[in-house]
Amino acid sequence: MSVVRWQAQTREQLSALLPEAVVVLPIGATEQHGPHLATGTDALLAETAATRAAEMAAASATRTFVLAPTLPIGASDHHLPFGGTISLRPETLLALLLDVARSVADCGGRRLVIVNGHGGNRGICSAAAAAASVRSPITVAYLDYWDAAAGADLGATPLPGHAGGFETSLVLAVDPTLVQERTPRGAVPVVPSVPGVEIQRQASWHEQKGFTDEPANADAQQGKEWLDHLVSTLAGQLVALAAAL
Repeated sequence: MSVVRWQAQTREQLSALLPEAVVVLPIGATEQHGPHLATGTDALLAETAATRAAEMAAASATRTFVLAPTLPIGASDHHLPFGGTISLRPETLLALLLDVARSVADCGGRRLVIVNGHGGNRGICSAAAAAASVRSPITVAYLDYWDAAAGADLGATPLPGHAGGFETSLVLAVDPTLVQERTPRGAVPVVPSVPGVEIQRQASWHEQKGFTDEPANADAQQGKEWLDHLVSTLAGQLVALAAAL
């Protein structure tokens, strides 16, 4: 099958495609990523992963993939004190995602896959997928792109971290002009943790200086290998979703 971009199609073309297609919606954030990464990192990586995976999946999928415009702003209030951040309140992002899903359904779409690139969006994306499927005649799937890298050889690099080794390596592979000079991260403060429990604590971000692990050792070649791995995994998921939904 094929991959088309929503914004490049006419209304007639979309009306013909959407009832049988899978709409892929990347979502990221515009937020501080330490002193070395561009604020659009999450949107860049979500869009890159979703686009490359859809293009790879199209070779064997049973449906056309329609790439929706990437949503570049997410729920990032915890980064606002650092500057360089544009954030939606969680309730605003939830409403936005529900409106997007409703719009896709009203245009005839019946399958939507949300590809998320920002940790602060996770619970909201999950809630939106559940609510949208009840409110509109549409099936919604949701995934975080970095989970597809779990099977790669990451060594001691945290997955995904924030502006650390993983994200910095991926950006070096995609667009090295968006990476500034990296200084050693230094000692990482101990963040409270309990196995099996999610803990949210505002002070942790300030103690970590706004990024979670060491970016100084990030490597473009390593980033390419990780990106290739996760794109291949995502492509397989999209092929399976196209058959299942």
